[in-house]
Amino acid sequence: MSMSNEVYTEIEASIARREPIALATVAQTRGSTPRKAGAKMVVRPDGSFFGTIGGGCGEAEVWQKAMEVLEDGTPTIVTVDLTEPVDGEDKICGGVMEIFVERIDPE
Repeated sequence: MSMSNEVYTEIEASIARREPIALATVAQTRGSTPRKAGAKMVVRPDGSFFGTIGGGCGEAEVWQKAMEVLEDGTPTIVTVDLTEPVDGEDKICGGVMEIFVERIDPE
C-alpha cells in the first residue's frame, strides 16, 4: 500500500472516531525538495501526525500551522523555504514548497 493510500485510511479512521484532523498537502514545489506535490501529512488534535511532507524544520513549521488550523478551521498555505541552511547543518535541499493546510471535520 502506498503512503498516500495509508494517509487516506488514516483520514477515514479519524472520521470514524469523530475526530477533526488537519491535512497538509504539498501543493507546489520549486527546485530540489524532499517530497513532491501531492505528498500528504495528517495532524491530529493531540499533536500526533501520520505521513510526511519531507521532515525537518519545514515539517515542524507545517505541524505548528496545522495545530492552528485545527483550532480556528481557516485553511492556509505555508511556504517552506529550504534554500537556507538550518542551524549550521548541511541539510540543504535548495527548493521551496507551498503546503496547503486544511481542517477536515467528521461531519
